[in-house]
Amino acid sequence: MTREASGPAEAIAVVLVDDQELVRTGLRALAERDGDIQVVAEAADGRAGVSRVRQLRPDVVLMDLRMPVMDGLAATEEIVSDPGLSGTRVVILTTFDEDDDVLRAVRIGASGYLLKDIGPAELRAAIRTVAGGQALLSPAITTTVMRQLSDSRAGRTDESLVSGLTDREREVLARVGLGESNDEIGRALFISPATARTYVSRLLAKLGARDRSRLVVIAYESGLVTPGNG
Repeated sequence: MTREASGPAEAIAVVLVDDQELVRTGLRALAERDGDIQVVAEAADGRAGVSRVRQLRPDVVLMDLRMPVMDGLAATEEIVSDPGLSGTRVVILTTFDEDDDVLRAVRIGASGYLLKDIGPAELRAAIRTVAGGQALLSPAITTTVMRQLSDSRAGRTDESLVSGLTDREREVLARVGLGESNDEIGRALFISPATARTYVSRLLAKLGARDRSRLVVIAYESGLVTPGNG
């Protein structure tokens, strides 16, 4: 079942992909409560979700993990790899928090990974954050991702990932890897938030990263950040 609705042009457009209609209904009600977020479509499996996303090109997709036909990770990979959907951000929203799933979601380009026990206000804040171009991982999920990255590399790092960066760009990348916002990066490095934003945009271009989630992974894989040094 797929359901559509039209809303104000300035609203953040969201597509819900979850195989449980009751869950979709609840998420819609919670997401739309403040009026600045509009659910433009729903889908009950990953394949239908990808189709709706390609048709509507929403700002954000809330993607379930376990679904029939196509699971949320495969659907996310299709969306993220589609050049025509470069403006769409995917947030994995699930009851599962298995380490491998979390790490794969971040590696393939999900902009956020949230558990379904998140509060209503937190859900809306997450949608706004991701729509604004920021990565969003809950603290528990961030810890899981970084532990998995550390374990999978067994102490090995690849400095060549950042060999083309200036010293200042490396500093900014390290702060991104610690999960800091542009405002926090600016305060830490004594630069303006606008300058921090410019550096982040430059890093995205130089490193071929789709969004800040990928920058976080690169910061750890290159050795600029290690678990526990933040």
